[in-house]
Amino acid sequence: MTKTQLISQMAKDAGITKAQAAEAYASFTDNITETLKKGEKATLIGFGTFSVSQRDARTARNPRTNEPIKVPARTVARFKPGKALAEAVNS
Repeated sequence: MTKTQLISQMAKDAGITKAQAAEAYASFTDNITETLKKGEKATLIGFGTFSVSQRDARTARNPRTNEPIKVPARTVARFKPGKALAEAVNS
Protein backbone atom coordinates (compact mmCIF):
# COMPACT_ATOMS: atom_id res chain seq x y z
CA MET A 1 0.00 0.00 0.00
CA THR A 2 1.34 3.42 -0.93
CA LYS A 3 0.92 6.67 0.98
CA THR A 4 -1.71 7.84 -1.54
CA GLN A 5 -3.66 4.60 -1.22
CA LEU A 6 -3.51 4.79 2.58
CA ILE A 7 -4.79 8.38 2.60
CA SER A 8 -7.62 7.45 0.22
CA GLN A 9 -8.61 4.51 2.42
CA MET A 10 -8.44 6.64 5.58
CA ALA A 11 -10.71 9.24 3.96
CA LYS A 12 -13.19 6.57 2.89
CA ASP A 13 -13.22 4.79 6.28
CA ALA A 14 -13.57 8.01 8.30
CA GLY A 15 -16.02 9.73 5.92
CA ILE A 16 -13.74 12.74 5.49
CA THR A 17 -12.08 14.39 2.52
CA LYS A 18 -8.73 13.24 1.19
CA ALA A 19 -7.26 16.60 2.21
CA GLN A 20 -8.38 16.06 5.81
CA ALA A 21 -7.02 12.51 5.75
CA ALA A 22 -3.71 13.81 4.38
CA GLU A 23 -3.54 16.31 7.27
CA ALA A 24 -4.22 13.53 9.77
CA TYR A 25 -1.55 11.34 8.17
CA ALA A 26 0.97 14.20 8.22
CA SER A 27 0.17 14.95 11.86
CA PHE A 28 0.64 11.30 12.81
CA THR A 29 3.99 10.92 11.05
CA ASP A 30 5.25 14.31 12.28
CA ASN A 31 4.42 13.48 15.89
CA ILE A 32 6.03 10.03 15.73
CA THR A 33 9.13 11.59 14.15
CA GLU A 34 9.39 14.31 16.80
CA THR A 35 8.98 11.76 19.59
CA LEU A 36 11.76 9.60 18.15
CA LYS A 37 14.03 12.64 17.66
CA LYS A 38 13.76 13.23 21.41
CA GLY A 39 14.89 9.65 22.01
CA GLU A 40 11.50 8.64 23.39
CA LYS A 41 9.24 5.71 22.54
CA ALA A 42 5.82 5.98 20.90
CA THR A 43 3.55 3.09 21.87
CA LEU A 44 0.23 2.40 20.17
CA ILE A 45 -1.44 -0.32 22.23
CA GLY A 46 -2.34 -3.29 20.05
CA PHE A 47 -0.43 -1.91 17.04
CA GLY A 48 3.18 -1.60 18.13
CA THR A 49 6.01 0.49 19.49
CA PHE A 50 8.25 2.89 17.61
CA SER A 51 11.65 3.45 19.26
CA VAL A 52 15.24 4.42 18.51
CA SER A 53 18.44 2.50 19.11
CA GLN A 54 22.13 3.08 18.57
CA ARG A 55 24.22 1.14 16.08
CA ASP A 56 27.89 1.04 16.96
CA ALA A 57 30.58 2.00 14.46
CA ARG A 58 31.96 -1.01 12.62
CA THR A 59 34.21 -2.08 9.80
CA ALA A 60 32.55 -3.59 6.73
CA ARG A 61 33.97 -4.82 3.43
CA ASN A 62 33.33 -3.53 -0.07
CA PRO A 63 32.08 -6.65 -1.90
CA ARG A 64 33.73 -5.62 -5.21
CA THR A 65 37.18 -4.72 -3.98
CA ASN A 66 37.18 -6.52 -0.61
CA GLU A 67 38.60 -3.34 0.93
CA PRO A 68 37.60 -2.45 4.49
CA ILE A 69 35.12 0.43 4.90
CA LYS A 70 34.43 2.29 8.13
CA VAL A 71 30.71 2.51 8.86
CA PRO A 72 30.01 5.28 11.40
CA ALA A 73 27.81 4.89 14.47
CA ARG A 74 24.26 6.05 13.96
CA THR A 75 20.82 6.21 15.49
CA VAL A 76 18.14 4.11 13.79
CA ALA A 77 14.36 3.91 14.08
CA ARG A 78 12.85 0.60 15.15
CA PHE A 79 9.33 -0.81 15.14
CA LYS A 80 8.16 -3.73 17.24
CA PRO A 81 4.66 -4.97 16.36
CA GLY A 82 2.15 -5.31 19.16
CA LYS A 83 0.46 -8.58 20.04
CA ALA A 84 -2.79 -7.81 18.18
CA LEU A 85 -0.95 -6.81 14.99
CA ALA A 86 1.34 -9.85 15.14
CA GLU A 87 -1.62 -12.17 15.64
CA ALA A 88 -3.60 -10.55 12.80
CA VAL A 89 -0.70 -10.97 10.39
CA ASN A 90 -0.05 -14.57 11.41
CA SER A 91 -3.64 -15.74 11.14
